[in-house]
Amino acid sequence: MARLNLKAIEERVAPLGGREAYDREFIFELLLAYGKPQGNVTRLRNGSLSVAEDPTTEVAQKNVVYFKETIGDPLAVIDELKSSPGVVRYRTRFVIVTDYKELLAVDTKTGENLMIPIRDIDKHFTFFLPWAGMEKAQYVAEAHADVKAAERMGKLFDELLAANPGMMEGVHGRHALNVFFTRLLFCFFAEDTGIFSENQFTNAVGSHTQVDGSDVHDFLAALFMALDTEDAADKPNHLASFPYVNGRLFTMSAGLEVPAFTKAARDLLIALGTLDWSEINPDIFGSMFQAIVSPGKRSDLGQHYTSVPNILKTIEPLFLDGIRDQLDAGFDSVRKLEVLLDRISAIKVFDPACGSGNFLVIAYKELRKVEHAILERLAELDSRHQVLFAESRISIENFYGIEIDDFAVEIAILSLWIAKHQMNSEFKEKFKLPIPLIPLKETGQILAGNAARVDWNEVCPNDGTAEIYLIGNPPYKGGKSQSKEMKADYPFVFGKRPYSKDLDYIALWFIKGADYIQGSRAELAFVTTNSVSQGEHVGLMFPMIFAKDIEIGYAYTSFKWENNAKRNAGVTVVVIGLRAVSPARKYIYSDGLQIEARNINGYLADASSVFVYRRTTALSPSLPRMALGSMPKDGGHLLLEPQERSEILSEHPEAARFIKRFAGAAEFINDIERYCLWISDFDLEEARTIPAIERRLDAVTKWRLESVAGTTAEYAAYPNRFKQNAYKPTEAIVVPSISSSRRRYIPMGYVDAGVVISNKGFAVYDAEPWTFAVLTSQMHMAWVNAVSGRMRLDFQYGAYIVYNNFPVPQLNEATKHMLTDAALRVLDVREYHCEKTLAELYDPDLMPDDLHQAHAEVDALVDSIYSRRTYETDEQRLSDLFAMYEAMTAEDAAKAPAKKTKGARN
Repeated sequence: MARLNLKAIEERVAPLGGREAYDREFIFELLLAYGKPQGNVTRLRNGSLSVAEDPTTEVAQKNVVYFKETIGDPLAVIDELKSSPGVVRYRTRFVIVTDYKELLAVDTKTGENLMIPIRDIDKHFTFFLPWAGMEKAQYVAEAHADVKAAERMGKLFDELLAANPGMMEGVHGRHALNVFFTRLLFCFFAEDTGIFSENQFTNAVGSHTQVDGSDVHDFLAALFMALDTEDAADKPNHLASFPYVNGRLFTMSAGLEVPAFTKAARDLLIALGTLDWSEINPDIFGSMFQAIVSPGKRSDLGQHYTSVPNILKTIEPLFLDGIRDQLDAGFDSVRKLEVLLDRISAIKVFDPACGSGNFLVIAYKELRKVEHAILERLAELDSRHQVLFAESRISIENFYGIEIDDFAVEIAILSLWIAKHQMNSEFKEKFKLPIPLIPLKETGQILAGNAARVDWNEVCPNDGTAEIYLIGNPPYKGGKSQSKEMKADYPFVFGKRPYSKDLDYIALWFIKGADYIQGSRAELAFVTTNSVSQGEHVGLMFPMIFAKDIEIGYAYTSFKWENNAKRNAGVTVVVIGLRAVSPARKYIYSDGLQIEARNINGYLADASSVFVYRRTTALSPSLPRMALGSMPKDGGHLLLEPQERSEILSEHPEAARFIKRFAGAAEFINDIERYCLWISDFDLEEARTIPAIERRLDAVTKWRLESVAGTTAEYAAYPNRFKQNAYKPTEAIVVPSISSSRRRYIPMGYVDAGVVISNKGFAVYDAEPWTFAVLTSQMHMAWVNAVSGRMRLDFQYGAYIVYNNFPVPQLNEATKHMLTDAALRVLDVREYHCEKTLAELYDPDLMPDDLHQAHAEVDALVDSIYSRRTYETDEQRLSDLFAMYEAMTAEDAAKAPAKKTKGARN
């Protein structure tokens, strides 16, 4: 069934709104509106698919919904239901409770809530979009409050920095200010969550300090000492009611002085205390981190805040899904549940680029949720298991991290403490037994250091048998944009092993990660820019990883990564999971689908682990030669804007034969008029008789002579020539070298014989229309998506990597004729819309229906050349493409010696 779009879902949900009465059929109609299969809904209706505990009032489908009707208070019912063992066991995405007047719903993945009159369901149809495979862009309901708090923290930071200019001069001063803000965060959270008494910290500051702020630093220094003092009798009377915290958070030592305050700083501190910190999410402290410290510092290291759903893309397929399946399988067995409890209590989670700890926090919370579900079920099966409800067995000491910034280290530790307190609160709600957070006993295993140089085994020892999971979002920087410090990290990782300087900085984490997990039970999953799985980078990194008997266990293909941080990352990323070679199943996640794969290669395709390297000729005999366009290397003096061309021709009409249309990617896609001087050696003397041309040729000579490049300086003797000349006086297909990845197709096409294609495009001269059809197909675009490089978020097309390696079957004349007809149809439709540029025609939001249909016909025809089956995804196309590529390269390699021998005989 085709996937529904937003408008279609809105129209399908609309009839459910505004009714006078509702009954049990509502949930089935709602599921159908979001595209759930009729057969599944029928089975759910008759009870054969439902996993509900009480089928008379409940409807439940694993991973989809847990629906309950009630005559009581829906709010009380949903609070109990959303954390019940059944919901945890079956991982239902949405929990819905209704009395058929009010409807309450919870998205269990994002924590988002809905509370509406049931007759208004049509006004809130976007809430259930994940049923149709459309995840929401905003997942954290508390995000605005967190950002508000972060911005106020930033203002306080700036005010204290201005009042204490010397604090940031040295490493110790910076560290002192970082620790100070960590302590403030803890105090604000503590007074709103029952760790301290309500508003205890803010009230104390307001009650015991001067309005001008002159004594705030003295008061806070005394308070921090009191928080680190175990016996209340040893504390000042006015601070004796503050509890002992421990955990080194408030330990006073040399160099950790409290900064001096101004009146404005005191006011900001008290204003921060008036915010409600009880709902603050420790997993988004990265946003605060960015707001408080120097702007841009973390983004320079690639350390962006990652949203909860994106973090779950690492930990769910890596280990959490397997744990939940084990919970499901042992749900009715005390012994199996005890075994699972033992297992999760021993798991170690390690983030070697942990930033402010958000990956570790989410992993900790999810394991605690599973633990609670196990304990709750054990109590139902055997009352003797009540004795287990004394302390969580999921220890913060099993969560490890490395982070280069010391403030982030402190925030990571604090975040874990806050997460623990929040989960302890949930424990208390479930089992009516408190687990006090303080005195703090666990401090976590977070090390301040450069993860590229630290021995990871010294941080989290891996003896080969422990269940260890490496997760995170390591820093990424391309080979040409790395700092000197980053480049200096490479020898520490590779040692004597050869490596390419073009490797992305994040490759260091993948290589060290592969070294760490080799021959052990440990596995890893990193969020990374999709550039590591594209273009030449694949062949530079993955052979080293696969040589260690390591495979990709699962991967999320490219998706836009957006979040609620102060500086939204807005990049395109993938998630790659690595493990020792295993018979366990492998999965590719793409466009909301989970696809089982036989093997996942470095391009994240279900195909053999082949690598695409540079070729100077086309692998497929069917394809004509593609060349990079002509490069002037002239300082711009051979190029003409329309007005400059007109000025020359107005005085010297005879100059027309020395001027040609000039087009690269931007000119071709946007229909920009541009020209160039094109003068043969034979015509040079005559061209010089035209003063405007003479001046330009002299300027070219001068510019080339001043070049530091020897080959360019030598070319000063030929000012009429382009440095690289690929031009042929024939029609040609031009393929832009740079094109937006938003487009479904690269806007390529034909140019006339008199057009010079620049080096910002690739040219296929004398190309027949069937070639255009093949290149503008979805099959070719799938290949481009997999193997081309990227310029930021744009495709960076290349003849040597993309075109010359593109596998095309041998084509007979009948097939070429059909392809030609389909190609001409696309070109005819473009001509019909000639008033629009290619940029406008191929905008994914504006593409005309007839052009879309013409391309669909090309796609279907080209697909049929590769397979008799109908392709549903690009992953299926890539699987066949890589299989063909592997066979063709093997055949090509087998022919190579024969060709060489034949040449020797001749």
